[in-house]
Amino acid sequence: MPETRTTTVRDLRRSNQSRTLWELYLHGPLTYQELATAAGVSIATVSNVMGHLLRQGAVLEVGVEDSNGGRPRGLFHINPAYGHVIGVDVGETAIMVELFDLRMRALASHRSVTTHTRLEPAEVVDQVVEGIEAVLEQSGRSESEILGVGVGVPGLVEHSVAGEAVVFDQSIGWGTVAIERMLRERTSLPLSVDNGANTLGQAERWFGAARGNASSIIVLLGAGVGASIVSGPPKHDETASLPAEFGHTTVVAGGRPCVCGALGCLEAYAGADAMVARYDELNARRQAANPREVEDRLVAILSAGPEDAHAAQVIDELYRYLGVGLGNLVNLFTPDRIVIGGWVGHALGAPALDRLRGEIASNALHRPMSRLELAPAQLGTDAVAMGAATLPVASFLRSGGESEESATPRRRLTAAE
Repeated sequence: MPETRTTTVRDLRRSNQSRTLWELYLHGPLTYQELATAAGVSIATVSNVMGHLLRQGAVLEVGVEDSNGGRPRGLFHINPAYGHVIGVDVGETAIMVELFDLRMRALASHRSVTTHTRLEPAEVVDQVVEGIEAVLEQSGRSESEILGVGVGVPGLVEHSVAGEAVVFDQSIGWGTVAIERMLRERTSLPLSVDNGANTLGQAERWFGAARGNASSIIVLLGAGVGASIVSGPPKHDETASLPAEFGHTTVVAGGRPCVCGALGCLEAYAGADAMVARYDELNARRQAANPREVEDRLVAILSAGPEDAHAAQVIDELYRYLGVGLGNLVNLFTPDRIVIGGWVGHALGAPALDRLRGEIASNALHRPMSRLELAPAQLGTDAVAMGAATLPVASFLRSGGESEESATPRRRLTAAE
């Protein structure tokens, strides 16, 4: 017979604390009455839970709500200084490490660039550890104040039987890499690892252009192409998003070779490396694009005037094939909104959305297309790192503000400290 688990008073308390913290984090500041309604618990339960969280220092009273002659009601929010989190964006040629408070304000950052053509797993580990040490030193924080480190990586992320994240990325030549185990050998900080497009999606869903949308797709355009598919707004049950290897869906049968080894992938037409290589091909150049120069070169191509016919052709192909790929996603998932992010998305800018919408409409069914909204990402080019930092934040919220091992949280700084 399957094992049954008895819910204890401690389990119930932690569940109520978790619900309360989720609502405060995603929708605060809130009054006790608003918390009770949002979390689906009684005022008495909220009062008990909030008393504990206030004594603990995890939440603060941040003001009062205007009243119509009645007693003013206090407004409460997460204490941003109660703990800190670190987010890591592992790109193909560079790594960004940032330290945030619990309101996701960046307090320190460190960027390192590979000395090789591509980042190798061992170099990733070295640079992540170097970046963690750098942001701790910059911010004056100690490891005891860090709730955890989130890492956004390229490729598919799966978890082993032991629960450790394993990365599969044939497109950059990594193969199978036990990245979490490698990092754990170098740092004792709690770690969470996810696909970089998924962390971008979580950042935009919590704080940016996808916030409040019941169904959305957040697209990462960079050296590669990825997407995060979201169904349902974030709640205390942390509705999951699906990372999609969007760049390796086929848009041309038997088309251009892709770095993954297949033919006709979207990334072979809309990835930054591929676009620069295509421009060189049209100009009869036989040089391999240096990954460290791709960003500058592609920005120049995208900003070229109409007199550069080859740049115009590369841009035309980008929109055409991206329209095919996104049209397929619209037909499959019928999202309310598509958010275009990543550094290539930012380089294209908001004016490009009208043209892209036309291309998507050529490939999507009329009904789902008629209610689709396109929006630019709002959080900038470091959104992958911010989204990665939300991974340990989510663990903190799920735990009810307590460590997984003990009902007694480690002491954190108060806002006054």
